Amino acid sequence: MDDRRGCRGGGFTRGHLYQLAAAGCVLNDLCREAQAVAIMLDGVRVTASGAFDTESWQSTGIEYVVTIDSQANPEEIERLLARVDEVAEIPKALRGGTTVARAPQKPD
Repeated sequence: MDDRRGCRGGGFTRGHLYQLAAAGCVLNDLCREAQAVAIMLDGVRVTASGAFDTESWQSTGIEYVVTIDSQANPEEIERLLARVDEVAEIPKALRGGTTVARAPQKPD
């Protein structure tokens, strides 16, 4: 990630980072879960998109699309995708919601 404009706008937003985390997790878990069930993946692309409420900055949701290049049959691929949708940690955490709080600084 790079913002060559010196943090004067452009580049990516925090919203993009949120979506990138979900897509990256899905990609990583696809590779891991495919290996566990001996499915050879020749190529994988995961793209994510979403939006935020501009008043509250709460996410209005994230959708991801997976494109897989593989010789495996479509039923095997569908089972793999369903498994990854169950176990992918970041999407699971985002679905469940969370709290974020600043912790007090610990003394040295």
